[in-house]
Amino acid sequence: MPVPTFLRIAVPSPLRRSFDYLPPKGVDIDTLQAGQRVRIPFGRQVQIGVILAIRHESDIEPKRLRHVLGVLDQTPVLTEELLALLQWASDYYHQPIGEMLANALPVLLRKGQPAQARAEVRWQLTASGSTASATELQRAPKQAALFTQLRHAHPLPLSAPDFAAQHTHWRPPLRALIERGWVEKRLLYGLSTSNGTVEDPLPVNSEQQAAIEAITARAGEFACFLLDGVTGSGKTEVYLGVIAEILRQGKQALVLVPEISLTPQTVARFQRRFACPIAILHSGLSDRERLDAWLAAAANEAGIVIGTRSALFTPLAQPGVIIIDEEHDTSFKQQDGVRYHARDVAILRARRLGIPIVLGSATPALESLLNVEQGRYQSLKLSVRATGAALPPIQTIDLRGQPLLHGLSKTLTDTLRAHLARGEQALLFLNRRGYAPTLCCHDCGWLADCPRCDARLTFHAGHQRLRCHHCGTEQVLMPSCPDCGSTALRALGQGTERIEEALAEMFPAVGVIRIDRDSTRRKGAMQTMLDSIHSGEKQLLVGTQMLAKGHHFPSVTLVGILDADQGLFGADFRASERMAQLIIQVAGRAGRADKPGQVLLQTYHPEHPLLRSLLTEGYAAFAAQALRERREAELPPYTAMAILRAEATDRDRPLGFLSKAYELASGLADASVELLGPLPAPMERRAGRFRAQLLLQAPQRGPLQHLLTAWLPALDELAEGRKVRWSIDVDPADTL
Repeated sequence: MPVPTFLRIAVPSPLRRSFDYLPPKGVDIDTLQAGQRVRIPFGRQVQIGVILAIRHESDIEPKRLRHVLGVLDQTPVLTEELLALLQWASDYYHQPIGEMLANALPVLLRKGQPAQARAEVRWQLTASGSTASATELQRAPKQAALFTQLRHAHPLPLSAPDFAAQHTHWRPPLRALIERGWVEKRLLYGLSTSNGTVEDPLPVNSEQQAAIEAITARAGEFACFLLDGVTGSGKTEVYLGVIAEILRQGKQALVLVPEISLTPQTVARFQRRFACPIAILHSGLSDRERLDAWLAAAANEAGIVIGTRSALFTPLAQPGVIIIDEEHDTSFKQQDGVRYHARDVAILRARRLGIPIVLGSATPALESLLNVEQGRYQSLKLSVRATGAALPPIQTIDLRGQPLLHGLSKTLTDTLRAHLARGEQALLFLNRRGYAPTLCCHDCGWLADCPRCDARLTFHAGHQRLRCHHCGTEQVLMPSCPDCGSTALRALGQGTERIEEALAEMFPAVGVIRIDRDSTRRKGAMQTMLDSIHSGEKQLLVGTQMLAKGHHFPSVTLVGILDADQGLFGADFRASERMAQLIIQVAGRAGRADKPGQVLLQTYHPEHPLLRSLLTEGYAAFAAQALRERREAELPPYTAMAILRAEATDRDRPLGFLSKAYELASGLADASVELLGPLPAPMERRAGRFRAQLLLQAPQRGPLQHLLTAWLPALDELAEGRKVRWSIDVDPADTL
């Protein structure tokens, strides 16, 4: 009697489990593999799932199981290595396995489209063909002519039009050369490649060379390196040196960057150095482009893969190294939907693949610095700028009692005028987009509040609209106050739009450019703006944190930080760390070439101890002090943390659900696990829903994970849980 076969399948749903199905009718069981996509009946719908395992037993009676409707792939789209990694991430972050797998797949594969790239067929010489001689083809002149053409083009492959331009009836002799083993077919995926001569490596200093040698010495084995280099120290040149060796060994490099805006300049830098195809993966591409790049990496057609967070799950045929640029950046933690931290999962992937991973930053996360201290990571220091330029000093401007013009002090304005008079560029940083954060009636005091959030609407002058930066609500700017009818409406405070307008009035002969999420929405807008900066067309740069990360502006000699106080008194315990990282990153844009830089920081709290530590002793001293405070307060990274969040349109339901959750946890938790709450969220109402949270903290991950494993299935069964939208966030990036 044949042994029954069951397929355990991950289905994209919020349910924290997989599902058993019977194999499709009429399909050979031996052709089924874990990692293949299948079309399945799920409830009243048809869904695309992924086979997790093929089993010979099920907890459900076979007669109650449904058949898979069809198998979509001949070979798995998710390799055994990726399936295991995603299963681990699902277990650790307690996210539904079906949603975790769906998040890892390109959109078209989630929709059931074929795993086929738009590829152009080309032909090139094989290894044996490259050493063969045309004299062996004296009795086959057509083969000899094709062989000679391929030899002249080698190692570049040739296309059908290339052959047709020189030969008629070229396909039969080409087939003969393939049968000889001299020629092979290649599929080219339309990847990004070098457009010209490949540049030679830049000269590196002794610290850069030592870093390259340390990393490449561990090629083929796991090691985690923290490349801790000051701004402008040439971390990218270290990445390039490492990748050159990895490519020489026939392996692939995966490079993760935090922002889409960094991808074009990163790709351009890599294109100038390497002739190999580069796969690019980020949300700014079309679904088709992302699928093509994903499949190219899986087929070993791309030597380098560059992308944002989700590119971590790209299949690699020959993995050689993983690089996380700006590893401290919070955008590597997915904050909604499927929650996971790409940096931390990348480290596990590198460990399992047995390859080195490099975490690069001028302002490393406190978690990474603690891992260095505990011997888990190896620290590689780059203490000087690659160009030999000095790091710019940061001077504070005490705003207390000073008159301000559009948020600019006289000291900053005068210094700005002097730099511009010398033909230099200046950058003003304000992490607040829009024209003004508040609109107020001067006669009655009315404020423009968001009708769906506990927040003010931001005034955007360019479109004459009020927008909520939390939920996206928009309103046309009203002509008069809705409370008293007065037309005396005033925009209070400054945003990047207002600073741009003020600078254009103060310096009418100088080109001003604003870079923030609003000004860079159109495809290609960011690159166009960067080009105008590098050409010198724009002398004055105004922007948010989009300007703070990774950009190299050689002519910028002055950086002005307009409001340094936002992070000093934040509700989240990581606020001061984020503030310090942002200040150092922004300041690092100044004086990167042959002209000295200057940084002016406006603040109402120049004596704040964390600010003084950062400005007088540097980021390393600030981080050491912050770690001491975290240890004394028993906060991460010295403890493990998770947050249970709940929201509903009714104010009482989230707290009611969390109170029940607290009761359940109290009966399950180890004595070392501390429960804090439930409490309303710092911004209680957002997007029309009331929010509350329950914080869980433990000195070790083990007890916390043990509690979550037992607790979450019980929460799924709570009646109160069906009246709210709830989620669990393990290792939260913020507690707001």
